[in-house]
Amino acid sequence: MSPVTRARLAAAAAALAVAALGGLSTDIGPWYASLQRPPWQPPDAWFGPVWTLIYALCALSAAEVWQASSTRAQRLNLLLAWSLNACLNVGWSLLFFRLRRPDWALAEVGWLWASIALLVVISWPRSRRAALLLLPYLAWVAFAATLNRAVVDLNPPFGP
Repeated sequence: MSPVTRARLAAAAAALAVAALGGLSTDIGPWYASLQRPPWQPPDAWFGPVWTLIYALCALSAAEVWQASSTRAQRLNLLLAWSLNACLNVGWSLLFFRLRRPDWALAEVGWLWASIALLVVISWPRSRRAALLLLPYLAWVAFAATLNRAVVDLNPPFGP
């Protein structure tokens, strides 16, 4: 198997793992249905396809920048940055849906957005295409943060 194929498979497996963990952490049940949400929120059915596209773009980006990285140190930095992003991505879903704390998720989403920006910055010198593939993710999380803020503002305080 070629190094390019290995990189693509590894990136796809990582994206699928993050997507699966995020999906398992997301409970669109009675609690979520009871939340007041802004009228400009897209239909719930849109979120799955949007996230699927974003994870596919992330996998392509990761594989491409991995191949464009020539040193072990560069690849280690990429691995650390992608791992941080994965933890923050899944963490947001856990905070919002499992712990039912949109207020905590709102505090965390800034870190998630910053981790995506970091991926763009460290990818850019090695592969501009890889960096550009992350821009929809960056934009979607900015939108999600705005939506998260609206949910916090429209609903009573969370927690005990």
